Amino acid sequence: MSQGRGGVVVGLVLIGLGALFLLERVTGIALADAGWPLFVIVPGIVLLGWGVASPGKEGSGLAIAGGITTVVGLILAVQNATDLWATWAYAWALVGAGGSGLGLLGHGLAQGDRGEVRNGVRSIGTGLALFVAFGLFFEGLIGLSGEPFLTGDLGPIVLVAVGVVVIVVALARGRTAPAS
Repeated sequence: MSQGRGGVVVGLVLIGLGALFLLERVTGIALADAGWPLFVIVPGIVLLGWGVASPGKEGSGLAIAGGITTVVGLILAVQNATDLWATWAYAWALVGAGGSGLGLLGHGLAQGDRGEVRNGVRSIGTGLALFVAFGLFFEGLIGLSGEPFLTGDLGPIVLVAVGVVVIVVALARGRTAPAS
């Protein structure tokens, strides 16, 4: 990385932190209480942007790290706002697969790498599928954060809807798969 680009990144981080602290002073909202996930989200976005703008494997790696960090921060923000910390039991799927997919997608789009875009979309899809599957298990059957919703009247409807989505995705993949 060139000295100039490194200075720009450090300068942007300092400006972002200063703006957050200024916002805290002006609004009276204590970021340490409500907005502390921003201290994870903002560096993640900086890394993601830095990676997307950088060519080659260095850029791809930075974008993946930024995507993962940003997704962790967003999950922490949701958990902080809802007080549903037990959702880490299945939210991890969004971090690894989803966050790295976000980085690959962003870098691939910026660099014109269709293979990287395809891999990013596939990784995001995998993360979302795992999140939904484990979420249905932990929340729907076990009731990790409250009453299990799949054991009531809504359960069969949710299972039918998920089954329809699985079939549609399987059929769509079958149509776009290359002939063997």
